[in-house]
Amino acid sequence: MDVARVNKGNLTEGPIGKSLVLFAMPLLLGNVLQSLNGSINAVWIGHFLGPSAFAGTSNANNIMFLMLGTIFGVGMAATILVAQSIGARDVDQAKRVVGSSFLFFLTFALLVGIAGYLLSADILRAMHTPPDALRYATSYLRIIFAGVPFMFLYNFIMTILRGAGDSKTPFYFLILSSVLDAGLNPLFIFGLGPFPRLGVAGSALATLIGQVVSLACILLYLYRTQHFLCLRRGDGRYLRFNGVIIASLIRKGIPMGLQMIVVSSSGIAMINLINSFGSVATAAFGAAMQISNYVQMPAMAIGGAVSTIAAQNVGAGKWDRVHRTTLLGVLVNVVMTGVLVAAIYLFNHAALMLFVDSERVAAIGMRINAITLWGFVLFGVTFVISGVVRSTGAVTVPLLITFFALWCVRIPLSYVFAHRFGLDALWWSFPIGFVLGTGLSAAYYRFGKWRSARMMKQGPSGGPPSSASPSTPAGEPAPAAQ
Repeated sequence: MDVARVNKGNLTEGPIGKSLVLFAMPLLLGNVLQSLNGSINAVWIGHFLGPSAFAGTSNANNIMFLMLGTIFGVGMAATILVAQSIGARDVDQAKRVVGSSFLFFLTFALLVGIAGYLLSADILRAMHTPPDALRYATSYLRIIFAGVPFMFLYNFIMTILRGAGDSKTPFYFLILSSVLDAGLNPLFIFGLGPFPRLGVAGSALATLIGQVVSLACILLYLYRTQHFLCLRRGDGRYLRFNGVIIASLIRKGIPMGLQMIVVSSSGIAMINLINSFGSVATAAFGAAMQISNYVQMPAMAIGGAVSTIAAQNVGAGKWDRVHRTTLLGVLVNVVMTGVLVAAIYLFNHAALMLFVDSERVAAIGMRINAITLWGFVLFGVTFVISGVVRSTGAVTVPLLITFFALWCVRIPLSYVFAHRFGLDALWWSFPIGFVLGTGLSAAYYRFGKWRSARMMKQGPSGGPPSSASPSTPAGEPAPAAQ
């Protein structure tokens, strides 16, 4: 084992607060960068190619987000498995996870890419894509599906590196792909210089090229620097479908992916209700959500950081550090998200006018922000607790809590009371859902059995887990296989 290289990504020693902030910042900046890049691409299409083209890409992007949601959970499961292995100083197991996960991602990506390319038009028709937008959406979506293998493998490498304690390297190559995407967009859309004029398809091609180049560069970098998780000649034993690892990726990854789908579908249900109040209310909600998307970013970054840090410490059996990670994660979230919320409260009107040019819309948007924004601090607390809990492999209860808070409380409250008490009933459903989700998550953290969860039912070689199981708290008996 290359001890020096393993220790470089070691998150089981040293100040937790420093590790948390240093690990979370590249995740946060990466989220901001991707959002800004998406906004820039939308500006090129919306302002220069017209509403039909913009509608076409919007429909295609909804499908792309769904694809990313399906693989998100599996990626998180791979991250946790690698992090637990690194925490336990078991590089051999980490390489088994890398090899099996790579084959799983590649197989799944090829199946999705081929099927999606062939069925793009049929999928869009099933979504009732407007006829004038269909041809734009089809050309755009076919290129997106052609790039799925590269997209999935690119995200796979990012998750593995983060599990190994490295969030900086993925961020550097994310900058490369984003710069290429943003720079190539106008060249391919308008056919500037030697580039062909491709319209909407040019935007998708720019995204694809950015990801392919970034994928090639990060692979070259990892092998040139001899990263300890790279599979080389003689490592063929790792590059096979390990049934135990694949079963863990699916069994633990699906609930985490479903959690994203639950959140996304609840947003669709909310927009459907708001649409009944007219376009002004819908525009105001859209502008407010643009702001809240940025408010959520610190929580998402900190949640991702605590999940990796906690998973490594679970692997090392350092449960005191797991609990300190939770407390510090909650504290950092409250400070970072709280500062953002306070700033928006101070500049509420100006922030909204960045997205709209109507005082009527801005007035409703200000009301939405006044009622909902403080609740995103609680959303961050929930996200941090869930990140720590799932680091052991406990993924079902967080999914159920999310489903209950959104689909059993927020959505029913909105639909029952909105037309009786007006739009305010809709906005108040957000903090009510946040309060409930935070309370249930905290109760599960305090009293639940998440500490005895396991990522794998048996050892990766097919036998029972070792007595020094990564998910067995020090001083406690090993739990029965679940």
